[in-house]
This record gives sequence, structure tokens and C-alpha cells, in this order.
Amino acid sequence: MMTFANQILGFLKQLGFNKRLPKGIKILHPFHDETVMDLVQQFYQKYYNDTKQRKLVLGINPGRLGAGATGIPFTDPKRLRNVCNIHTDIQLHEPSSVFVYEVIEAFGGAEQFYNEIYISSVCPLGFVIEDEKGRVKNYNYYDSAKLTKTVQPFIVKSIKEQLEFGIERDQVFCMGTGKNYKFLNGLNKKEGFFKEVIPIEHPRYVMQYKMKQKERYIEKYISALRA
Repeated sequence: MMTFANQILGFLKQLGFNKRLPKGIKILHPFHDETVMDLVQQFYQKYYNDTKQRKLVLGINPGRLGAGATGIPFTDPKRLRNVCNIHTDIQLHEPSSVFVYEVIEAFGGAEQFYNEIYISSVCPLGFVIEDEKGRVKNYNYYDSAKLTKTVQPFIVKSIKEQLEFGIERDQVFCMGTGKNYKFLNGLNKKEGFFKEVIPIEHPRYVMQYKMKQKERYIEKYISALRA
């Protein structure tokens, strides 16, 4: 039997999207970068080199400062160095990663967390768009109806492939209680991936709007994941 790590790596290496995107939107594909793939291989071989079943947490899609830079969802270069002890010279910081790694610490640390949990994204590739000043910004798969329709078959295929890794299918935890949850819950009703979709607040929302209540949201994550 292939290890969880080898299945993840095989999945990421073959990821591709060749459909035409709506005007102005570009694909964010970190796994075409050799440096990123080296980090990804080190990370998954370190924490997933086994055949254990895991619970699935799904974010939205990779962003430039987290998975876009490291290839690992909600793991920015700083957390990769300081918590996972995997070296990278990239100097980036993502607030969502700060929150997730506080959850991981409260859970019992990276080894215990990743021994039980696998984090991915509803759409495993990300998107970017340039604003009127030429600045590149993250773009979510649900930010336009045309993009959502274009990528939905890719999303369905990607979720189905990841379920084969050894994912518990009673529940999936959805990061985002708004549009991400609405889309995933509707898709799940149609496709029957899981018995239940559990919404939890997105880390970015907590860090941007609920910093004073951050500890409460960390506790909510722990309670949900351990239920």
C-alpha cells in the first residue's frame, strides 16, 4: 500500500488546469516550481509517511503568501522554518498561517496534528488578478460565477482523488462559513463525498476581524476537530 505522503505527492505532481480562465484571471500553480516541490516533499514525507486514515480540512484555494509560496496549505515560510524545521530562504508572512499554527500548537503540536489531520483546499490551485494599479492580488474560485463554473469539474475530480488517500468520510471541515461553505455543502449534496460538512471560521476572518476573540476560535477549532 502506498503511504499517505506518496499519494499526496503523486496528486500534486500531476495537478494541472488547461481550461481557459475568465479575462484577467491567472492560475497560481506553485507545484510547477522545483523549490516549492522540494519543500512539499520534505514536509509530507516528514508528517505523512504512513498509511493512517485522517480527517480532512478544506480551505478555499492557495494564496500567494502561504501555499503559493511553500506548496503547503496555511503554512507560510516562517512557520515552515520555525515549527516544521524545514529550511527555506523565502521571507514571507501570512496571518492565516499564524492562526492555523496556534491551533496546531493547542492541538498538541505539528506531529500530533498532522498525524490526525490533512489540510487541503476546495480548489487545490489558486488564482490571482491585477488591480487597476498593477498590483497582483489573490482571487478566490468563488469570486466570479464564471470562474466557479469553469473550475467546478476540476474541483470535483480533485476531491475524489484525495478521498482515495485514506480520508475519513463522516465529516469534512470547511474553512469559511460563507461562500466556501455554501459552495462545498451544495457540491457535497450533489456528489455525496461526505455525510456532513462542518463549517469553521476561516483563519483570515479571525485574524482580520476577531483578533480579540482569537482564543475562542482556537478552542472552537480544537473542539470540532476532536469531536
